[in-house]
Amino acid sequence: MKILVIGAGMGGMMSAARLAKAGHEVSLYEASDRVGGKLHTEWIGKVAFDTGPSLLTLPAVYKDFFARTGKHLGLLCEIKAVDPSFDYRFADGTSVQFANLSRFHTLNNLRAAFGEDVAQQWDQIMRRAEKMWDVSREPFIENELRSPLSLLKRKSLLRDIRIIAPWKSLREIANESLPDQHLRFILDRYATYSGSDPRKAPAVLASIAFVEEAFGAWHIKGGLGTLANLVHERSEKLGVVFHLNSPVAKINISKNKAIGITLETGEIIAADAVIANADASLIYNELISGKIRKIKKVRKNIAKADPSLAGFSLLLGMRKDENAQLMHHTVLFPKDYDAEFDAIFTHKKPVDEPTIYICAPGDDAMSKDESLESWFVLVNAPAHSANSFDWSDQEFARNYANSIIDQIEARGITVRSRLESLTIRTPADLETEVRAPGGSIYGTSSNGAKAAFMRAKNRSPINALYCVGGSAHPGGGLPLVGLSAEMVANAVGNAHNAKPLKSH
Repeated sequence: MKILVIGAGMGGMMSAARLAKAGHEVSLYEASDRVGGKLHTEWIGKVAFDTGPSLLTLPAVYKDFFARTGKHLGLLCEIKAVDPSFDYRFADGTSVQFANLSRFHTLNNLRAAFGEDVAQQWDQIMRRAEKMWDVSREPFIENELRSPLSLLKRKSLLRDIRIIAPWKSLREIANESLPDQHLRFILDRYATYSGSDPRKAPAVLASIAFVEEAFGAWHIKGGLGTLANLVHERSEKLGVVFHLNSPVAKINISKNKAIGITLETGEIIAADAVIANADASLIYNELISGKIRKIKKVRKNIAKADPSLAGFSLLLGMRKDENAQLMHHTVLFPKDYDAEFDAIFTHKKPVDEPTIYICAPGDDAMSKDESLESWFVLVNAPAHSANSFDWSDQEFARNYANSIIDQIEARGITVRSRLESLTIRTPADLETEVRAPGGSIYGTSSNGAKAAFMRAKNRSPINALYCVGGSAHPGGGLPLVGLSAEMVANAVGNAHNAKPLKSH
């Protein structure tokens, strides 16, 4: 088969590589001059920054990909455990560190910080989160989600529904199970992993906390962008032909079947199947033009969904201070977490006192000067658009950056006296760089119990057109995008009577 892939994000490259491995002729067209999509390690001066994902969870997804397409991942790069996985600091002056791959050590840290009752609360919520993961993993994560009706055939339906509690939000189970506010803040944060509001996001997102604990938080030496480069190299070795700086203008459709693409240059390229690794709203509203009855419902779902959180980030080149070294991941919680979600989702404006995430990897391969290190600072933000907030105001961005630095310093972390360089990135910048509408990190949010079913399916209603990546099923984040690529590669093979690729 001749297969065309639109977009060199991780989903596009990994599905392309799997299909090339199966013997198909695969060409990939990318609008920008680089691969990896949002996954990128960027050098500014003498230091490097992970400007997209800054940790890897469920590394087995990527180990499986490399094992099935050639040489094993562990032979290509150094994967290091991030321990502690997170250093959580609260506005009341307390803090706690979560250990990597050890609930025992995390519970001990919670006991030391807040007492036995609080440790027991977290242990109980993690036991429930584990059950949620066991129930949701197979139907919602590891397989295509065709429709809610497919779930009704499960023999364990009633038990599964009780465990997942689809009528409850993440915040509701936090309020029920976690009397301690510090723990409620920590659990709320797992909604933001999918760009969502914990007051609306489904309770099952608590399973992310279990996954992070059970399978670990990992860093790749040299930066997470190394993973994108390795997938690119593997894809080329398998025969995938990359066309960078080649934006696609249109997906060509005839008789409800994708038959190829048209580039912005006007060149028309025919294909047996098309895989789109782009935001679902771009696929269905821009790359597919005209009124097509088959995709009317998809367009309606996209229009109804809340955009995910966007991000305002600071890339700080810092002079090292061995007496004030941050952990790999530090989270500074505000006094009022709800004010953050009100600002973004209701008022659509930047948060005055946001949760501040600092990634300080301490990786010597990410610095060309042993006296310097990189800090990537990220705060949640509303998307960039005429109907949301206009992030093109550079003066506002500079003032907001200074406000974020002031708040970091107010928490006892020295910044300005050590600052070597400062680069600001707004949601408008992300939109321009990777064609993410509004700079939304995850496409659409998981707000609401129906969100999973409203997300773009891997098999489009248009024959021979497939959707892969963070805005398609099963969602955003490196592990889910990797699983999305496997599902799409298998779907293409099965639908076109090719030999299906072996699933892990």
